[in-house]
Amino acid sequence: MYLTKELKESIFEKHGKAKSDTGSTEGQVALFTHRINHLTEHLKRNRKDFNTERSLVMMVGKRRSLLDYLKKKDIERYRAIIKELNIRK
Repeated sequence: MYLTKELKESIFEKHGKAKSDTGSTEGQVALFTHRINHLTEHLKRNRKDFNTERSLVMMVGKRRSLLDYLKKKDIERYRAIIKELNIRK
């Protein structure tokens, strides 16, 4: 399994307020980014896996929605998470 409980907790601890703070926008964006990177590597090896490709597109859309919400709510937090996760815009 590529996403263990410990890895999830470390992602939320680093980007959220605490390791149990799974609802923060920054934590969710960081988790989506980790999952997107994993699926991107999978698709580089398995080009014809169209179900994974569809899941990746949907996940990118969800992350985009969260980032749009964060941009509207607090532009400084948005800029910080974009820079920290190295997400191009």
